[in-house]
Amino acid sequence: MREALFVKQNSGKWKSYEQLKTSNPDELAERFIDITNDLAYAKTFYPKSKTTVYLNGLASILHQSIYKNKKEKANRFAIFWRYELPVLFFTYRRQLLYSLIFFAVSCAIGVLSAKYDDAFVRLIMGDSYVNMTNENIAKGDPFGVYKQQGPVSMFLQIAANNIYVSLLMFVSGIFISIGPVFMLLRNGIMLGSFQYFFFSKGLGAASVLVIWIHGTLEISAIVMAGAAGLVLGHGLLFPKTYTRLQAFKNSAKDGTKMALGIVPILIVAAFFEGFITRHTNMPLWLSIGILGGSFIFIIWYVIIYPSQLNQRNQNNYYVTTN
Repeated sequence: MREALFVKQNSGKWKSYEQLKTSNPDELAERFIDITNDLAYAKTFYPKSKTTVYLNGLASILHQSIYKNKKEKANRFAIFWRYELPVLFFTYRRQLLYSLIFFAVSCAIGVLSAKYDDAFVRLIMGDSYVNMTNENIAKGDPFGVYKQQGPVSMFLQIAANNIYVSLLMFVSGIFISIGPVFMLLRNGIMLGSFQYFFFSKGLGAASVLVIWIHGTLEISAIVMAGAAGLVLGHGLLFPKTYTRLQAFKNSAKDGTKMALGIVPILIVAAFFEGFITRHTNMPLWLSIGILGGSFIFIIWYVIIYPSQLNQRNQNNYYVTTN
């Protein structure tokens, strides 16, 4: 798009943001996100123009308006969760899709490998775990592994481990995205063989109702961590009009926000695993409710809500330019 046309289409909106003052933090956040999107476009195609300088100044004004006092600073986390992170999910929806595809394919590899090679499950899960689970199945408590440790210590241990693995998956993206792909494949194969093991014992439905109480959030977070790693590597692989260093800085900033943004999800998943999954005989409706609620939340927050935010920004853009 030519710069003159870009300015003509957006000047009305920009002027309205300058002239129409508001102290509403939600509206300020929407304006800031919209302007930063325009600024990013201008920096890409008109890096040395007056338009870019103007938008940079307008973005600075909006930024100062958002964080001008302590009360609004206290809303920083709310703004991040309500706007910034969902916008990043929409912006990098392709990386999220690629991460999901890598993980799903590796799960299928794990299932097929376990199905056609009896030794594969022991290779992946270890003899001690398989033997222990077989003993628990013989006792009539196939998921007794979730009861062997106290809930508090189990919660803390699992939360720390999952956060470490997710952040490592993100950081590994610095190796031109090879690291996240490798870790997604590894975790997917483990999950596929692990799940097949229970199906092969006639415990498929029971395993889903028990394990996926925490697994829905945990596995979703792993896929999102993989996407964050792909975002990190994206700047190195595809700098576009930026220098490779600047592109990497931009992708590192966005990837870091995504990686840190999923930490609360991992904490909730660890809480479920430590305190709730151990109740393997809970009512069916409760198990389905927790599992279904977690799944609906992920679909809404990662896919539906970001799309709604993008559509809202487009509608605001249409109103201000017509």
